[in-house]
Formats: sequence, structure tokens, C-alpha cells
Amino acid sequence: MPLPDTGGVRLTEFWRRLDEAVGTGAADTFATDRVIGTLGDRTVREALAAGVPANEVWRAVHVTLDLPARLR
Repeated sequence: MPLPDTGGVRLTEFWRRLDEAVGTGAADTFATDRVIGTLGDRTVREALAAGVPANEVWRAVHVTLDLPARLR
């Protein structure tokens, strides 16, 4: 089974960033429960599973949470 295209961002880095942004332990809940309109009204997990590159998912999370530039 081929690995998904993550858009140049490793999934481990994506999850590390999400942990930093929402807090360790809360990232899984956020990724499972929060629907983001710019991801096609999907959750983070749904978007990644559908093949949306991780860098695009991260940008949507960044905007949704209005994160500081240092977390880009």
C-alpha cells in the first residue's frame, strides 16, 4: 500500500505541531471532533484520510485557531 502524499510535511511533524497548538492530549480530540469548513467540512482525520496533503491541513488548522506566526 503506497504512503499518502503529505505535501512535504511529515505526519509526525504535523502531529507534533498540533500537540503544541492545542495541547498534548487534546490534539486527538481536536482532530477527531472539530469540523473545519476549509477542509470541505471535514475533520483533520477525515481530511488526511481523504488524501488532503498535511501541509494544507495544517494551514487550515492554523487559520481556524488563529495561531501565531511562530507556529506556522
